[in-house]
Amino acid sequence: MRFILSSLRCALLALGSAACALPTLAQDTALSPQHAACMDKAGGVTLAMVECMVSELGRQDKRLNTAYGALMVELAPERKKQLQSAQRLWLQYREANCSFYFDPDGGSLARVAAQGCQLQMTAQRAQELTDLRPMR
Repeated sequence: MRFILSSLRCALLALGSAACALPTLAQDTALSPQHAACMDKAGGVTLAMVECMVSELGRQDKRLNTAYGALMVELAPERKKQLQSAQRLWLQYREANCSFYFDPDGGSLARVAAQGCQLQMTAQRAQELTDLRPMR
């Protein structure tokens, strides 16, 4: 019984630490102010947090696609093929990596972790592609 309570305590501390890291994530990966406001309003409720993350993932996915498209326009044909290949592999990796976070025995927190993984990776990739554009 003590082990279970200790494990539960550790899981709650980990969740608290992850929640504290969200503002840092917003600064590092350009998450929107709407996301920060939504997460504040969610008040730690799992379903509300996931809904916030899904909305922000939509915004970050658009940002990613815009950055990808802008970069593709500027590249020579051979470099376009390289980027296309890299992007396909990145998408496969993101899917595999974030699917691992969705532990079927992890309860509702596993869904938050998996959604957070997708959001973080997408925002980081959008920024990476934006930074790859040649400076003008």
